[in-house]
Amino acid sequence: MPSPALRILHCLRAPVGGLFRHVRDLAREQAARGHQVGVLCDQTSVDPLTEMRLAEMSRSLALGLHKVAMSREIGLADVAATKATRRLAAELRVDVLHGHGAKGGAYARLAAQTLKRTSLKRTSLKRTTASGGQSAVCFYTPHGGSLHYDPASLKGRAFMAAERHLMGQTDGLIFESRYAAERFAAQVGAPACPFRVVHNGVLEDELRDVVPVADPADFLFVGELRHLKGVDVLLEAMARLVAERPVRAVIVGAGGDAAMFRAQATRLGLDAAVTFPGAMPARDAFRLGRVLVMPSRAESLPYVALEAAGAGLPLIATRVGGVPEIVAGTTTTLVEPGDAAGLAAAMRMVLAEPLRAVDRAMQLRRVVAERFSVAAMTDGVLDFYGYARDGAPKVLQLVRT
Repeated sequence: MPSPALRILHCLRAPVGGLFRHVRDLAREQAARGHQVGVLCDQTSVDPLTEMRLAEMSRSLALGLHKVAMSREIGLADVAATKATRRLAAELRVDVLHGHGAKGGAYARLAAQTLKRTSLKRTSLKRTTASGGQSAVCFYTPHGGSLHYDPASLKGRAFMAAERHLMGQTDGLIFESRYAAERFAAQVGAPACPFRVVHNGVLEDELRDVVPVADPADFLFVGELRHLKGVDVLLEAMARLVAERPVRAVIVGAGGDAAMFRAQATRLGLDAAVTFPGAMPARDAFRLGRVLVMPSRAESLPYVALEAAGAGLPLIATRVGGVPEIVAGTTTTLVEPGDAAGLAAAMRMVLAEPLRAVDRAMQLRRVVAERFSVAAMTDGVLDFYGYARDGAPKVLQLVRT
């Protein structure tokens, strides 16, 4: 007997970065496997590239792409966003609410809490699926999110308290890395619900070389222009190298700290050595440089490292988050975060030994192809939902009674 399709609603705040890439790939693959999928995100205007990606994704969404106002900070605006999430989930009669990131996870779990309470009242404590008229199960993937905050800071304490409160409304936790699972347990507490590590994945057609431009830069950064991503450390490292030899870097992306980084580049005398072309698709950006540098201060399981490995670019990255899980079993070495001298030394070594860098890149691509695919990621998530493609639906077994 064929397994019934699920009605799935993914909830996230900002449709940018690796979190959005994860939701986009997961939603499209779930839809390709016969499930009905919808996405809810912030209505704030975003850059043209993101709008294009949203429009492309929406073509796979049988339950539609929906937008509401979602605040980055904790405040009264969250009440309206939670109500909108609950109302949409009820209208769509979803079986699964899957929240991503701190805000998406909060809205999804608070909405599911109310839906379950209402359902219990209607059915005298009998639980069935939302598509049958009853409650939805709720899953949460942090994607770093609140885990990036210092738990000793005022904001960190607020987010950790919220995470502990929402734990009771979570039917399952999905982490993209072992690092994220361990950090969650250390900062929030041991999960009080089922949990699983499911690594991010790349598409098969991303496991191929890109054709470089005629004169690519020596180094390339691709990502959000935020202090967390360590662009300031890369600029400090570039200043050291430029003092020794002609060297160039391209910094691709957009973000709230872009003006600060441009000013820093000017202050360091790097205007002729560093360019900022803005945001663009990763594979287009990969054509602009020979080596990807990822100097992040914090990450979960960064897509840009997986994508660069698929494209065959040598990788210089910091030892943060799930990056060690990506390079495990390879000869790719990592740099400590915030260490401009160490980063410059790694960049200097690649310039001195380019063929060895390419060999390491090919080795890393083989590992990524074996261990990090969108198909495997989707298998893991759907299986954790409690649904096996070749068996009976088991979603409700994850609902606490």
